[in-house]
Amino acid sequence: MEIRNTICLQCLIGIFILASCIHNTDFEKYQTKRNTVISVHDSIREFSTDTILVGSFARMFLMKDYLIIGDYRSSNNQIHIFDKNNFSYLTSTGKIGQGPDEITVLGNIGVDEARGKFYVSDHGKMKIFSYDMDSVLKCTSYSPRIKSDMNMTRFPDKYQYISDTMSVALMIEPTSVSTFNMAVSKWNLKDGTFSSMPYQHPKITKKRISFAASMEHNLYVECYNYYDLMTICSLDGSLKCNVYGPQWSAKESNKIHCYGDVIFCGDKIVAAYSGKKNFSDDYYPTQLLVFDLEGNYLKTMDVGYRIVSLCYDKVEKPNKFDPFGQKELTLLATI
Repeated sequence: MEIRNTICLQCLIGIFILASCIHNTDFEKYQTKRNTVISVHDSIREFSTDTILVGSFARMFLMKDYLIIGDYRSSNNQIHIFDKNNFSYLTSTGKIGQGPDEITVLGNIGVDEARGKFYVSDHGKMKIFSYDMDSVLKCTSYSPRIKSDMNMTRFPDKYQYISDTMSVALMIEPTSVSTFNMAVSKWNLKDGTFSSMPYQHPKITKKRISFAASMEHNLYVECYNYYDLMTICSLDGSLKCNVYGPQWSAKESNKIHCYGDVIFCGDKIVAAYSGKKNFSDDYYPTQLLVFDLEGNYLKTMDVGYRIVSLCYDKVEKPNKFDPFGQKELTLLATI
């Protein structure tokens, strides 16, 4: 896929309409129809910049007034910082390389708003670096410090930073040179220990998921890449419900790519969804499924762009086209 400018899109989450489900129990919800589809393509506000090019695979992270973009296919600096209010480019850091201040294999970026810092995982050096945002913005030659080491046998992929002793992480556990297990876990960044969440779906043998956690609602959600399945649990790891979509099958297969990224948006769960052939041009989702916190399907927003990653700005932004003052959903897409 060719390298394009960064494109951020904002679409409003509007009024939600309940769709019918069948065969529901408290813990198992089967949704045979998700056909309340609303096109939001024409209402999306784009931004692009000629100042800095971003590769075709990137993730976004919000920190106070800043939008941090991790560029996983960069040949130079891998972390770009923008003003989230007007999307003006500010600076870049995280130069790729083997040097002491460089990143070899960029991983997750964890945000510590209370301290004004963000943490960057390097899966080549197996270290997590700490960046002070104010210093990054002031000094082009800023050097991060090492926050902690990562264990080769268990290490975090994506994680939501809460404190040095408590984060919710997607743990990776290598089982061979080419295979690994994944599990949502509580992670102590200080000592590197993991405590896996107890609930595991009994019919899934090969787990490949995206996840999101909400401290506000005491929930985390798992969305499966190759199964039409979303699991919602409390942060103690107990099951709240499994949500099965129209293409659900317990048969192991990677032919269909179901879910992409997922986030909590206030009291809603928003998940990028494809449902089309894997290893094809249709791999990236172009739709957002919207659920309430109980897993009930509300509607589908057809974005019309290939969605790479999602992040949610919790700050209310009343829009002149939106008399109800609804919040905006910020996402990254490649077109």
